[in-house]
Amino acid sequence: MQLSAVDIERFQREGFLILPGLFSPAEVGRLKARLPALFAERCPENYREKLSDDVRSAFALHRRDPLFASIAAHPRLLGPARQILGEDFYLQQAKVNVKAPFTGEAFQWHYDFATHHRGDGVPEPLALNLHVFLDDVNQFNGPLIFIPGSQRQGEAPVSLDDKTTSYPLWTVDNAAVARLVDAGGMVASTGPAGTALIFGDLMVHCSPPNCSPWPRCIYSSIVNPLSNAFTSHARQPFQHERDMTPLRPLSDDCLLAAA
Repeated sequence: MQLSAVDIERFQREGFLILPGLFSPAEVGRLKARLPALFAERCPENYREKLSDDVRSAFALHRRDPLFASIAAHPRLLGPARQILGEDFYLQQAKVNVKAPFTGEAFQWHYDFATHHRGDGVPEPLALNLHVFLDDVNQFNGPLIFIPGSQRQGEAPVSLDDKTTSYPLWTVDNAAVARLVDAGGMVASTGPAGTALIFGDLMVHCSPPNCSPWPRCIYSSIVNPLSNAFTSHARQPFQHERDMTPLRPLSDDCLLAAA
């Protein structure tokens, strides 16, 4: 998988790319079939909603299941990441973010670099989020909402919110969000299962609660250049991996060939 010049220009301008149909129904189906057993584990890597106890985020999946180790090194994700970053990178984090039907809570307005810089000592906002929709994502079941171009405005003011949800976030204040939306608008990232989504570390985004009867599950890798590695161990290793071995792509059929 290679991005076109138009794709790269759009990424640089808007801060994100939506790539429909990057993964097949068979590949997505294999990944989804692994999740019930992983979600059933009572472990620190599984963050659960405050009210429902449904899994909200399941971390370190590449260490917990070989199929998720395969998607973390999939060439359809690593190829575009290499084009954008232009250098070797390591797997900073691998997880699934979940919005269970009716009970999936919001993710507040934030940008990931605020956490990566303050929590992990990452020097620059270079990391990339590489997402794959494991469910159809629509306007009703909690899509990620982006403010196009917000990554070009620098670091917006943030404060730590450890009260709203079970996972603490450095969140962007309302006045800054309103100013950014006035300039760039908002876009909901929707698409069928198998859609890929790429966005950068300064992209301001959120996701609303899932009020629908449909699940919304998204796989997420975060990759970070070796030259931009963490300098702090304040967070848990499953939140920011300590292994800085450069990621190398597996074969294109790795999701169907894996055990």
